[in-house]
Amino acid sequence: MKKITQEVNDLIHRSMDSHVRIAVTGLSRAGKTAFISSLVNQLLHTSTHDNLPLLTASRDKRIIGAKREPQSNMMVPRFAYDESMEHIHSYPPKWPEPTRDVSEIRLALKYKPNSKAKRLLSRTSTLHIDIIDYPGEWLLDLPLLDMDFQEWSASQFAALKGKRQSLAESWLNDAHDFDLDSEVDEKRLADIAESYTRYLYACKEEGLHWVQPGRFVLPGELEGAPVLQFFPCRFDAEKKVVKGSNLAMLKARYQEYQQKVVKAFYKHHFATFDRQIVLVDCLQPLNAGYESFHDMRDALEQIMHSFRYGRSNVLKRLFAPRIDKVLFAATKADHVTPEQHPHLVSLLQQMVHPAWQSASYENIEMSCMTMASIQATQTGFISQGDQAIPALQGVTIDEQPLTVFPGEVPKKLPNQSYWDAQGFEFTAFRPLELSEDEPLPHIRLDKALDYLIGDKLK
Repeated sequence: MKKITQEVNDLIHRSMDSHVRIAVTGLSRAGKTAFISSLVNQLLHTSTHDNLPLLTASRDKRIIGAKREPQSNMMVPRFAYDESMEHIHSYPPKWPEPTRDVSEIRLALKYKPNSKAKRLLSRTSTLHIDIIDYPGEWLLDLPLLDMDFQEWSASQFAALKGKRQSLAESWLNDAHDFDLDSEVDEKRLADIAESYTRYLYACKEEGLHWVQPGRFVLPGELEGAPVLQFFPCRFDAEKKVVKGSNLAMLKARYQEYQQKVVKAFYKHHFATFDRQIVLVDCLQPLNAGYESFHDMRDALEQIMHSFRYGRSNVLKRLFAPRIDKVLFAATKADHVTPEQHPHLVSLLQQMVHPAWQSASYENIEMSCMTMASIQATQTGFISQGDQAIPALQGVTIDEQPLTVFPGEVPKKLPNQSYWDAQGFEFTAFRPLELSEDEPLPHIRLDKALDYLIGDKLK
Protein backbone atom coordinates (compact mmCIF):
# COMPACT_ATOMS: atom_id res chain seq x y z
CA MET A 1 0.00 0.00 0.00
CA LYS A 2 2.83 2.41 0.89
CA LYS A 3 4.45 1.70 -2.47
CA ILE A 4 1.21 2.46 -4.33
CA THR A 5 0.73 5.67 -2.32
CA GLN A 6 4.29 6.77 -3.14
CA GLU A 7 3.77 6.05 -6.83
CA VAL A 8 0.56 8.09 -6.80
CA ASN A 9 2.36 10.98 -5.07
CA ASP A 10 5.19 10.82 -7.58
CA LEU A 11 2.69 10.85 -10.44
CA ILE A 12 0.93 13.89 -8.96
CA HIS A 13 4.21 15.78 -8.55
CA ARG A 14 5.27 14.96 -12.10
CA SER A 15 1.92 16.25 -13.36
CA MET A 16 2.60 19.51 -11.51
CA ASP A 17 5.90 19.99 -13.33
CA SER A 18 5.97 22.19 -16.41
CA HIS A 19 8.68 23.15 -18.86
CA VAL A 20 9.67 26.21 -20.91
CA ARG A 21 12.53 26.76 -23.37
CA ILE A 22 13.69 30.37 -23.57
CA ALA A 23 15.93 31.39 -26.46
CA VAL A 24 18.23 34.37 -25.87
CA THR A 25 19.72 36.09 -28.88
CA GLY A 26 21.06 39.43 -30.03
CA LEU A 27 23.82 40.82 -32.20
CA SER A 28 27.38 40.94 -30.86
CA ARG A 29 27.89 43.05 -27.72
CA ALA A 30 24.14 43.24 -27.04
CA GLY A 31 24.68 41.62 -23.64
CA LYS A 32 23.50 38.00 -24.01
CA THR A 33 26.04 36.52 -21.58
CA ALA A 34 25.35 39.22 -18.97
CA PHE A 35 21.58 38.67 -19.31
CA ILE A 36 21.70 34.89 -18.85
CA SER A 37 24.21 35.16 -15.99
CA SER A 38 22.00 37.68 -14.20
CA LEU A 39 18.78 35.75 -14.87
CA VAL A 40 20.26 32.59 -13.34
CA ASN A 41 21.77 34.58 -10.46
CA GLN A 42 18.46 36.33 -9.66
CA LEU A 43 16.45 33.10 -9.58
CA LEU A 44 19.03 31.29 -7.45
CA HIS A 45 18.70 34.09 -4.86
CA THR A 46 14.88 34.09 -4.72
CA SER A 47 14.77 32.02 -1.51
CA THR A 48 16.87 34.54 0.44
CA HIS A 49 16.31 37.94 -1.23
CA ASP A 50 13.37 40.00 -2.47
CA ASN A 51 15.20 41.02 -5.61
CA LEU A 52 12.43 40.56 -8.21
CA PRO A 53 9.48 42.79 -7.24
CA LEU A 54 8.18 43.04 -10.83
CA LEU A 55 7.92 39.25 -11.16
CA THR A 56 4.35 38.69 -9.95
CA ALA A 57 4.96 35.26 -8.40
CA SER A 58 7.93 36.65 -6.47
CA ARG A 59 6.04 39.74 -5.28
CA ASP A 60 3.22 37.46 -4.08
CA LYS A 61 5.75 35.37 -2.10
CA ARG A 62 4.86 32.27 -4.10
CA ILE A 63 8.38 31.42 -5.30
CA ILE A 64 10.03 28.91 -2.96
CA GLY A 65 13.45 28.71 -4.59
CA ALA A 66 15.48 27.61 -7.60
CA LYS A 67 18.33 25.24 -8.33
CA ARG A 68 20.46 24.35 -11.31
CA GLU A 69 19.81 21.05 -13.06
CA PRO A 70 21.79 19.05 -15.62
CA GLN A 71 20.74 20.17 -19.09
CA SER A 72 18.62 17.77 -21.11
CA ASN A 73 20.51 18.17 -24.42
CA MET A 74 23.92 16.56 -23.95
CA MET A 75 25.07 17.60 -27.44
CA VAL A 76 25.00 21.34 -26.63
CA PRO A 77 27.82 23.02 -24.67
CA ARG A 78 27.10 24.17 -21.12
CA PHE A 79 26.56 27.89 -20.62
CA ALA A 80 29.58 29.14 -18.67
CA TYR A 81 27.69 30.57 -15.68
CA ASP A 82 30.39 29.89 -13.08
CA GLU A 83 33.10 31.41 -15.27
CA SER A 84 30.92 34.46 -15.91
CA MET A 85 30.37 35.02 -12.21
CA GLU A 86 34.11 34.75 -11.59
CA HIS A 87 34.64 37.62 -14.04
CA ILE A 88 31.94 39.75 -12.43
CA HIS A 89 33.28 39.16 -8.90
CA SER A 90 36.95 39.54 -9.81
CA TYR A 91 38.95 42.59 -8.72
CA PRO A 92 38.58 44.80 -10.55
CA PRO A 93 35.27 43.47 -11.89
CA LYS A 94 35.01 42.76 -15.60
CA TRP A 95 32.30 41.69 -18.00
CA PRO A 96 31.99 37.97 -18.81
CA GLU A 97 33.53 36.58 -21.96
CA PRO A 98 30.93 36.58 -24.76
CA THR A 99 29.78 33.21 -26.04
CA ARG A 100 30.46 32.41 -29.69
CA ASP A 101 28.32 29.30 -30.14
CA VAL A 102 25.10 27.73 -28.91
CA SER A 103 25.10 27.03 -25.17
CA GLU A 104 22.46 25.99 -22.65
CA ILE A 105 21.68 25.98 -18.93
CA ARG A 106 18.69 24.51 -17.05
CA LEU A 107 16.99 25.64 -13.84
CA ALA A 108 14.22 24.18 -11.72
CA LEU A 109 12.00 26.84 -10.13
CA LYS A 110 9.73 25.65 -7.33
CA TYR A 111 6.66 27.77 -6.54
CA LYS A 112 3.24 27.75 -4.90
CA PRO A 113 0.54 27.73 -7.61
CA ASN A 114 -2.46 30.04 -7.34
CA SER A 115 -4.44 27.99 -9.83
CA LYS A 116 -7.23 26.12 -8.02
CA ALA A 117 -6.74 23.06 -10.21
CA LYS A 118 -3.05 22.88 -9.37
CA ARG A 119 -3.60 23.52 -5.66
CA LEU A 120 -6.01 20.58 -5.48
CA LEU A 121 -3.23 18.25 -6.62
CA SER A 122 -0.26 19.65 -4.71
CA ARG A 123 0.88 22.59 -2.61
CA THR A 124 3.92 23.16 -4.85
CA SER A 125 4.77 23.02 -8.55
CA THR A 126 8.07 23.06 -10.43
CA LEU A 127 8.86 24.93 -13.63
CA HIS A 128 11.87 23.58 -15.51
CA ILE A 129 13.51 26.39 -17.48
CA ASP A 130 15.93 25.72 -20.34
CA ILE A 131 17.82 28.86 -21.36
CA ILE A 132 19.52 28.66 -24.74
CA ASP A 133 22.06 31.25 -25.90
CA TYR A 134 22.89 31.65 -29.57
CA PRO A 135 24.41 34.44 -31.69
CA GLY A 136 21.97 36.76 -33.45
CA GLU A 137 24.32 36.78 -36.43
CA TRP A 138 23.20 33.23 -37.18
CA LEU A 139 19.64 34.49 -37.68
CA LEU A 140 20.90 36.82 -40.41
CA ASP A 141 21.41 33.73 -42.57
CA LEU A 142 17.72 32.84 -42.80
CA PRO A 143 17.23 34.72 -46.12
CA LEU A 144 19.88 32.46 -47.70
CA LEU A 145 17.33 29.65 -47.73
CA ASP A 146 15.33 31.55 -50.34
CA MET A 147 18.32 32.59 -52.50
CA ASP A 148 20.54 30.63 -54.84
CA PHE A 149 24.27 31.39 -55.06
CA GLN A 150 23.90 33.91 -57.87
CA GLU A 151 21.12 35.82 -56.08
CA TRP A 152 23.05 35.91 -52.83
CA SER A 153 26.20 37.08 -54.61
CA ALA A 154 24.26 39.87 -56.30
CA SER A 155 22.85 41.00 -52.93
CA GLN A 156 26.34 41.24 -51.44
CA PHE A 157 27.71 43.34 -54.29
CA ALA A 158 24.64 45.58 -54.15
CA ALA A 159 25.45 46.28 -50.49
CA LEU A 160 28.91 47.69 -51.31
CA LYS A 161 28.13 51.32 -50.55
CA GLY A 162 29.55 53.84 -48.10
CA LYS A 163 31.88 52.25 -45.55
CA ARG A 164 31.40 48.79 -47.02
CA GLN A 165 32.88 49.82 -50.35
CA SER A 166 36.18 50.89 -48.82
CA LEU A 167 36.28 48.00 -46.34
CA ALA A 168 35.82 45.50 -49.21
CA GLU A 169 38.73 46.87 -51.25
CA SER A 170 41.28 44.24 -50.17
CA TRP A 171 38.89 41.33 -50.77
CA LEU A 172 37.84 42.70 -54.18
CA ASN A 173 41.49 43.07 -55.19
CA ASP A 174 42.26 39.50 -54.10
CA ALA A 175 39.33 38.16 -56.14
CA HIS A 176 39.85 40.43 -59.16
CA ASP A 177 41.70 38.02 -61.48
CA PHE A 178 40.27 34.80 -60.09
CA ASP A 179 39.25 32.44 -62.93
CA LEU A 180 35.94 30.88 -62.02
CA ASP A 181 36.02 28.42 -64.94
CA SER A 182 39.48 26.97 -64.28
CA GLU A 183 40.06 23.71 -62.43
CA VAL A 184 39.28 24.00 -58.74
CA ASP A 185 42.12 25.51 -56.68
CA GLU A 186 41.26 24.86 -53.02
CA LYS A 187 44.19 26.89 -51.71
CA ARG A 188 43.13 29.97 -53.68
CA LEU A 189 39.49 29.48 -52.68
CA ALA A 190 40.51 29.33 -49.02
CA ASP A 191 42.68 32.46 -49.34
CA ILE A 192 39.95 34.56 -50.99
CA ALA A 193 37.34 33.25 -48.52
CA GLU A 194 39.65 34.35 -45.70
CA SER A 195 39.96 37.79 -47.31
CA TYR A 196 36.15 38.00 -47.55
CA THR A 197 35.85 36.95 -43.89
CA ARG A 198 38.28 39.72 -42.89
CA TYR A 199 36.02 42.15 -44.73
CA LEU A 200 33.03 40.93 -42.69
CA TYR A 201 35.01 41.31 -39.45
CA ALA A 202 36.01 44.83 -40.52
CA CYS A 203 32.33 45.67 -41.08
CA LYS A 204 31.54 44.61 -37.52
CA GLU A 205 34.48 46.60 -36.14
CA GLU A 206 33.07 49.67 -37.89
CA GLY A 207 29.67 49.14 -36.29
CA LEU A 208 27.99 47.54 -39.32
CA HIS A 209 25.87 44.61 -38.17
CA TRP A 210 24.39 43.15 -41.36
CA VAL A 211 26.94 40.50 -42.33
CA GLN A 212 26.36 37.35 -44.36
CA PRO A 213 27.07 34.56 -43.86
CA GLY A 214 26.77 35.09 -40.12
CA ARG A 215 28.75 31.95 -39.29
CA PHE A 216 31.82 33.45 -40.97
CA VAL A 217 32.26 35.90 -38.06
CA LEU A 218 31.00 33.50 -35.35
CA PRO A 219 31.93 30.07 -36.74
CA GLY A 220 31.71 28.05 -33.53
CA GLU A 221 32.79 24.45 -34.13
CA LEU A 222 32.91 25.04 -37.91
CA GLU A 223 36.02 27.24 -37.80
CA GLY A 224 38.36 26.24 -40.65
CA ALA A 225 35.84 23.91 -42.31
CA PRO A 226 35.53 24.09 -46.13
CA VAL A 227 31.78 24.79 -45.77
CA LEU A 228 32.83 28.30 -44.60
CA GLN A 229 35.19 28.82 -47.53
CA PHE A 230 33.11 30.49 -50.21
CA PHE A 231 32.51 34.11 -51.21
CA PRO A 232 30.30 36.18 -53.54
CA CYS A 233 31.36 36.43 -57.16
CA ARG A 234 30.04 37.90 -60.40
CA PHE A 235 29.13 35.45 -63.16
CA ASP A 236 26.62 34.90 -65.93
CA ALA A 237 23.79 32.85 -64.47
CA GLU A 238 22.81 31.64 -67.97
CA LYS A 239 26.25 30.24 -68.66
CA LYS A 240 26.80 26.53 -68.04
CA VAL A 241 28.90 25.81 -64.96
CA VAL A 242 32.06 23.85 -65.86
CA LYS A 243 32.22 20.60 -63.91
CA GLY A 244 35.12 20.54 -61.44
CA SER A 245 35.65 24.31 -61.74
CA ASN A 246 36.13 26.91 -59.04
CA LEU A 247 32.59 28.18 -59.64
CA ALA A 248 31.16 24.66 -59.30
CA MET A 249 32.93 24.30 -55.94
CA LEU A 250 31.72 27.71 -54.71
CA LYS A 251 28.13 26.83 -55.58
CA ALA A 252 28.45 23.41 -53.95
CA ARG A 253 29.82 24.92 -50.74
CA TYR A 254 27.08 27.55 -50.66
CA GLN A 255 24.41 24.86 -51.07
CA GLU A 256 26.04 22.76 -48.35
CA TYR A 257 26.03 25.81 -46.08
CA GLN A 258 22.32 26.33 -46.78
CA GLN A 259 21.38 22.75 -46.01
CA LYS A 260 23.85 21.54 -43.37
CA VAL A 261 24.42 24.78 -41.44
CA VAL A 262 21.51 27.22 -41.81
CA LYS A 263 18.63 24.79 -42.15
CA ALA A 264 20.11 22.39 -39.58
CA PHE A 265 20.32 25.13 -36.95
CA TYR A 266 16.71 26.17 -37.41
CA LYS A 267 15.48 22.62 -37.54
CA HIS A 268 17.36 21.28 -34.51
CA HIS A 269 17.30 24.32 -32.25
CA PHE A 270 14.96 27.10 -33.29
CA ALA A 271 11.91 24.91 -33.76
CA THR A 272 12.10 23.77 -30.12
CA PHE A 273 11.87 27.23 -28.50
CA ASP A 274 8.78 28.39 -26.60
CA ARG A 275 9.79 31.97 -25.77
CA GLN A 276 12.32 34.30 -27.35
CA ILE A 277 14.10 37.42 -26.08
CA VAL A 278 16.05 39.54 -28.55
CA LEU A 279 18.57 41.86 -26.89
CA VAL A 280 19.32 45.09 -28.75
CA ASP A 281 22.12 47.56 -28.03
CA CYS A 282 20.75 50.84 -29.38
CA LEU A 283 23.48 52.95 -27.76
CA GLN A 284 26.62 51.80 -29.58
CA PRO A 285 25.10 52.46 -33.05
CA LEU A 286 24.00 55.91 -31.83
CA ASN A 287 27.66 56.52 -31.02
CA ALA A 288 28.92 55.15 -34.31
CA GLY A 289 26.82 57.31 -36.64
CA TYR A 290 24.03 57.35 -39.19
CA GLU A 291 25.25 54.49 -41.38
CA SER A 292 25.92 52.18 -38.43
CA PHE A 293 22.55 52.90 -36.81
CA HIS A 294 20.52 52.20 -39.93
CA ASP A 295 22.62 49.15 -40.76
CA MET A 296 21.76 47.79 -37.32
CA ARG A 297 18.09 48.44 -38.02
CA ASP A 298 18.38 46.48 -41.29
CA ALA A 299 20.06 43.62 -39.42
CA LEU A 300 17.28 43.64 -36.85
CA GLU A 301 14.73 43.46 -39.65
CA GLN A 302 16.52 40.36 -41.00
CA ILE A 303 16.41 38.78 -37.54
CA MET A 304 12.66 39.37 -37.43
CA HIS A 305 12.24 37.20 -40.50
CA SER A 306 12.82 34.30 -38.09
CA PHE A 307 9.47 34.92 -36.45
CA ARG A 308 7.43 35.18 -39.63
CA TYR A 309 6.19 31.63 -39.71
CA GLY A 310 3.97 30.76 -42.63
CA ARG A 311 5.41 33.41 -44.91
CA SER A 312 6.61 30.80 -47.40
CA ASN A 313 6.45 27.07 -47.87
CA VAL A 314 10.13 26.79 -46.92
CA LEU A 315 9.46 28.28 -43.49
CA LYS A 316 6.28 26.27 -43.00
CA ARG A 317 8.24 23.06 -43.52
CA LEU A 318 11.14 24.27 -41.41
CA PHE A 319 9.50 25.61 -38.28
CA ALA A 320 7.21 24.20 -35.68
CA PRO A 321 5.32 27.37 -34.68
CA ARG A 322 5.85 27.00 -30.94
CA ILE A 323 7.15 30.48 -30.05
CA ASP A 324 4.17 32.43 -28.76
CA LYS A 325 5.99 35.34 -27.10
CA VAL A 326 8.87 37.51 -28.31
CA LEU A 327 10.41 40.21 -26.13
CA PHE A 328 12.66 42.90 -27.62
CA ALA A 329 14.79 44.46 -24.89
CA ALA A 330 16.98 47.54 -25.26
CA THR A 331 19.95 46.70 -23.06
CA LYS A 332 22.36 48.90 -21.08
CA ALA A 333 19.59 51.11 -19.69
CA ASP A 334 22.00 51.90 -16.86
CA HIS A 335 24.26 53.69 -19.36
CA VAL A 336 21.71 56.49 -19.84
CA THR A 337 19.94 58.57 -17.19
CA PRO A 338 16.49 57.32 -16.04
CA GLU A 339 14.45 60.06 -17.74
CA GLN A 340 15.87 58.81 -21.08
CA HIS A 341 14.46 55.28 -20.65
CA PRO A 342 11.07 56.13 -22.28
CA HIS A 343 12.96 57.53 -25.28
CA LEU A 344 15.00 54.33 -25.49
CA VAL A 345 11.95 52.08 -25.54
CA SER A 346 10.21 54.39 -28.06
CA LEU A 347 13.25 54.14 -30.33
CA LEU A 348 13.26 50.34 -30.06
CA GLN A 349 9.53 50.12 -30.77
CA GLN A 350 10.00 52.04 -34.00
CA MET A 351 12.90 49.83 -35.01
CA VAL A 352 10.86 46.64 -34.65
CA HIS A 353 7.58 48.10 -35.92
CA PRO A 354 7.86 46.47 -39.40
CA ALA A 355 7.56 43.02 -37.80
CA TRP A 356 4.80 43.82 -35.35
CA GLN A 357 1.79 43.34 -37.59
CA SER A 358 3.21 40.19 -39.13
CA ALA A 359 3.86 38.67 -35.70
CA SER A 360 0.38 39.61 -34.51
CA TYR A 361 -1.17 37.88 -37.51
CA GLU A 362 0.74 34.70 -36.64
CA ASN A 363 -0.60 34.93 -33.05
CA ILE A 364 2.82 35.73 -31.60
CA GLU A 365 2.73 38.21 -28.73
CA MET A 366 5.45 40.87 -28.87
CA SER A 367 6.62 43.50 -26.41
CA CYS A 368 9.43 46.06 -26.01
CA MET A 369 11.17 47.28 -22.88
CA THR A 370 14.44 48.67 -21.58
CA MET A 371 16.61 46.88 -19.04
CA ALA A 372 20.09 46.49 -17.59
CA SER A 373 20.92 42.87 -16.79
CA ILE A 374 23.76 43.89 -14.45
CA GLN A 375 23.58 47.51 -13.31
CA ALA A 376 27.00 49.15 -13.75
CA THR A 377 26.24 52.74 -12.71
CA GLN A 378 24.53 54.76 -10.01
CA THR A 379 22.23 57.64 -10.85
CA GLY A 380 22.03 61.10 -9.34
CA PHE A 381 22.32 64.79 -10.14
CA ILE A 382 25.14 67.26 -10.66
CA SER A 383 24.88 71.02 -10.18
CA GLN A 384 25.30 73.30 -13.15
CA GLY A 385 24.72 76.86 -11.99
CA ASP A 386 21.31 76.86 -10.36
CA GLN A 387 20.23 73.73 -12.22
CA ALA A 388 20.40 70.07 -11.21
CA ILE A 389 21.42 67.92 -14.19
CA PRO A 390 20.76 64.14 -14.15
CA ALA A 391 23.99 62.16 -14.28
CA LEU A 392 25.53 58.69 -14.09
CA GLN A 393 28.41 57.69 -11.87
CA GLY A 394 30.56 54.65 -12.54
CA VAL A 395 33.99 53.36 -13.50
CA THR A 396 34.88 53.13 -17.20
CA ILE A 397 36.28 50.02 -18.86
CA ASP A 398 39.79 51.50 -18.53
CA GLU A 399 39.29 52.02 -14.76
CA GLN A 400 38.56 55.77 -14.76
CA PRO A 401 35.92 57.02 -12.28
CA LEU A 402 33.42 59.14 -14.20
CA THR A 403 30.33 61.23 -13.50
CA VAL A 404 28.61 62.18 -16.74
CA PHE A 405 25.38 63.08 -18.48
CA PRO A 406 25.70 60.98 -21.67
CA GLY A 407 23.14 62.96 -23.66
CA GLU A 408 19.59 62.61 -24.89
CA VAL A 409 18.40 59.50 -26.62
CA PRO A 410 16.24 60.35 -29.66
CA LYS A 411 12.67 59.09 -29.22
CA LYS A 412 12.22 58.82 -33.00
CA LEU A 413 14.37 57.20 -35.64
CA PRO A 414 17.07 59.83 -36.22
CA ASN A 415 18.13 61.17 -39.60
CA GLN A 416 21.59 62.40 -40.59
CA SER A 417 21.02 65.82 -38.98
CA TYR A 418 20.96 64.19 -35.52
CA TRP A 419 24.64 63.31 -35.79
CA ASP A 420 25.53 66.55 -37.56
CA ALA A 421 23.98 68.56 -34.72
CA GLN A 422 25.04 66.70 -31.58
CA GLY A 423 25.41 62.95 -31.72
CA PHE A 424 25.54 60.85 -28.59
CA GLU A 425 28.40 60.25 -26.14
CA PHE A 426 27.84 56.73 -24.89
CA THR A 427 30.48 55.62 -22.35
CA ALA A 428 31.11 51.95 -21.59
CA PHE A 429 31.29 51.18 -17.86
CA ARG A 430 32.62 48.10 -16.13
CA PRO A 431 30.52 46.27 -13.49
CA LEU A 432 30.30 47.63 -9.96
CA GLU A 433 32.22 45.92 -7.16
CA LEU A 434 29.71 43.45 -5.72
CA SER A 435 29.39 40.98 -2.88
CA GLU A 436 29.18 37.33 -3.91
CA ASP A 437 26.44 36.78 -1.32
CA GLU A 438 24.10 39.32 -2.90
CA PRO A 439 22.10 39.03 -6.13
CA LEU A 440 23.41 41.12 -9.01
CA PRO A 441 21.87 44.61 -9.23
CA HIS A 442 19.64 45.04 -12.29
CA ILE A 443 17.07 47.29 -13.91
CA ARG A 444 13.79 45.63 -14.92
CA LEU A 445 15.18 42.15 -15.45
CA ASP A 446 12.29 41.03 -13.22
CA LYS A 447 9.86 42.69 -15.64
CA ALA A 448 11.43 40.70 -18.48
CA LEU A 449 11.08 37.50 -16.45
CA ASP A 450 7.44 38.24 -15.72
CA TYR A 451 6.77 38.63 -19.44
CA LEU A 452 8.67 35.46 -20.38
CA ILE A 453 7.54 33.04 -17.64
CA GLY A 454 4.95 34.84 -15.49
CA ASP A 455 2.05 32.94 -17.04
CA LYS A 456 3.83 29.63 -16.34
CA LEU A 457 3.89 30.37 -12.61
CA LYS A 458 0.12 30.62 -12.05
